[in-house]
Amino acid sequence: MTMASLRVLSGSLELIAAILMLRLATVEKALLVNAGLALVGPLVLLTTTTVGLVGIAEKLSLGKMLWIIAGVCCLFIGILKK
Repeated sequence: MTMASLRVLSGSLELIAAILMLRLATVEKALLVNAGLALVGPLVLLTTTTVGLVGIAEKLSLGKMLWIIAGVCCLFIGILKK
């Protein structure tokens, strides 16, 4: 339920940002709004992943948990690497 709520919140922020971009009607201001969204996206990903892992931590072995953490690290390396 928490993960879904976070995703709904994230989607709502995306829609509000899109409406704000349309209202501002300049590329420069829209770019600033988009830059703000670039900060929110990874935070939502981290939070939802953390909530999910905490929820299933007791069902996973240490080896599987390490594979999941390695996968999340690979995602962030791919996102942040230029």
